[in-house]
Amino acid sequence: MRPRQWTKNAIIYAGLVFDGQLFNGEAFARVTLSFFLLCLISSTVYIVNDLVDIESDRQHPVKKNRALPSGRLPIPLAIIAAIVLPAASVLIALSYSIPFAAVLIIYLVLQLLYSFWLKRVVILDVLVVAAGFVLRVTAGVVVIEVARFSPWLYACTALLALFLIIGKRRQELLQLADKAGSVRITLRQYNLPLLDDMLRMVMTGTLIAYLLYTIEEPSELLQGSNLALLTVPFVVYGVFRYLYLMHVKGDGSAPDEVLLKDRPIQIAILLWALTFVLILYLPHLTS
Repeated sequence: MRPRQWTKNAIIYAGLVFDGQLFNGEAFARVTLSFFLLCLISSTVYIVNDLVDIESDRQHPVKKNRALPSGRLPIPLAIIAAIVLPAASVLIALSYSIPFAAVLIIYLVLQLLYSFWLKRVVILDVLVVAAGFVLRVTAGVVVIEVARFSPWLYACTALLALFLIIGKRRQELLQLADKAGSVRITLRQYNLPLLDDMLRMVMTGTLIAYLLYTIEEPSELLQGSNLALLTVPFVVYGVFRYLYLMHVKGDGSAPDEVLLKDRPIQIAILLWALTFVLILYLPHLTS
């Protein structure tokens, strides 16, 4: 179920935070429950993905140690979990938010299409994974009533996701060498010049989109100020640090692991979050 990768689902809180509802108890509870349901749905996708790729994962230097490829988890038990987890998640979601349940279903269907087909289609494979992150943000927006959520955040999410995914493909291609095509089929159709060009493009797009968001953010919470620009250096540092880890340290094949173990990136994310929360909420808490 890869609980370490549940950190990706924390982006569901974006709608709550950037709409100024972080201290709204009811809204926070709804988003938190939705976060756990999204974790169960994403875990279902991981289980199905491991079932589909069990043979190729056994050839991967790291993935071969997962529960299914290693044989520690019986295949029948994994199949039962892949049926029960999404059914229970959708039923619970329907009890309090039909739009959120719809997003869960769309997310699940898209990811299953990815597992069985789209992961083998070059370029579409990275776009579908990025779409999954946009759906995570959408889930957090539809589960509560938001009035000030900027569409620029969807663009930032999609571009940042593409940046991390393309970087992961690049590192896999380097690390796996001749085995790359047998572990991930689409790596047979990628090469370093293409991935480097794609990486530069989405990195530039990410920084520009975030800069435009901080300038054009319509939220009443900012009261027409440009204080959000103060968070830009943290984003630039985080992106550059990730490039450094890829090109100099050879990391980046698992973005979630990099985020969990690289202290400078963790500090940058923490400072970015604290700065933005203070900019958004401090004037209203002290008034």
